[in-house]
Order: sequence, then structure tokens, then C-alpha cells
Amino acid sequence: MKLLLSFLFAAALWAEPRILIIGDSISIGYTPFVTKMLEGKATVEHNASNGGPTNNGVAHISEWLKDGNWDVIHFNFGLHDLKIMENEKHQVSIEDYETNLNTIIAAMKKTRAKLVFATTTPVPEGKQNPVRLTADVLRFNAVALRVMAEQKIEVNDLYAVAMKRIKEIQRPNNVHFTDPGYEELAKPVVESIWKQLR
Repeated sequence: MKLLLSFLFAAALWAEPRILIIGDSISIGYTPFVTKMLEGKATVEHNASNGGPTNNGVAHISEWLKDGNWDVIHFNFGLHDLKIMENEKHQVSIEDYETNLNTIIAAMKKTRAKLVFATTTPVPEGKQNPVRLTADVLRFNAVALRVMAEQKIEVNDLYAVAMKRIKEIQRPNNVHFTDPGYEELAKPVVESIWKQLR
């Protein structure tokens, strides 16, 4: 019995950390690069399909957390929340965005995982389909940053990272990135994860 317990304890010590990435299509784009960079060092999973807006996150967060056995959860919401619908309103109001973020965070904190929030990446100037406004990214990010400060959650500023080389790494008139662009975004994601693991 003692031998079995010793073996299980040793196995636990050597088990790879489990990382959960929650987010939209931007995170879906950089997750394969994060997985490759952490190969042999950590197990990486992304929530099923596209995380979408925060109201979808509230509805599905328990499902995405599964058994809750995560070491780090890297998450983002915003790009779908700020989308302007046919009624000319955001898909999720900025007030509800704040409320929803706090609800999602409360669920994630129950897992005792280290949490990292990634800011919403830039929306290009010009006509977008679906409609998104460049200025709204700054407004929604400002709300998210206030929430993260209040909740004492680490921030990975992917907005700032993307802006440094935005013309090189973002697709023309598109919120999405080229493969090299997603690889560029993956680097600070990995750095933020390792910072929490240390």
C-alpha cells in the first residue's frame, strides 16, 4: 500500500500541467501554436467550438471547465460582445459584458486554477461584416481591465502585442490573423502561462 501511494505521489509530481484556453476564433487560431510550443511540457485544451460572447460563456462555462482540474486557464471574451447587430446595438451591452465576465470568473475561480485574461485584439478601420467598430475594442477592453484589476487576475495584453505589427500579421480588412500572426500571438500566451506555472 505504501509503495502504491509513493508511486501515485511521484506520478502526480511528474504529471504535465493542464492548460485550458477559452475564447473565440482568435484563440482557436493561436491554440495550435501554443500546443506545439508547450509540447512535452504541458497539456493544452481549448473549449469546445467558438466561445462567442460572454452570455454564451455564462451558459456553457461549467461544461467547458469539465472536471475543473486545470493548472492555468487563459481566457478571452469581447470580440463577439462588441459586434453590432441589425438593431444597431452590441450583441452584448457593455454593462452586461462586465456582469457576465464577473459571473464567468466566479465559476473559474472555483477550480483554483491560475487565471489569465487576454485583451481583445484590434478591429481594422473600415467596413466590417459583421459590423465591429475599432473604438469599441478600446471601450470593452477598458471595462475588462477594470474587472481584472478588481478580481486580481493577470492580464495578457494581446491588443498591444498585435498593434505593434498589425499591418504585417492581420488579414486585410479582417479581424483574423495570418498563420505567422497567430504564431506571434501564441508567444505571449505561452509566456503568460509559464509565468503562472512558476
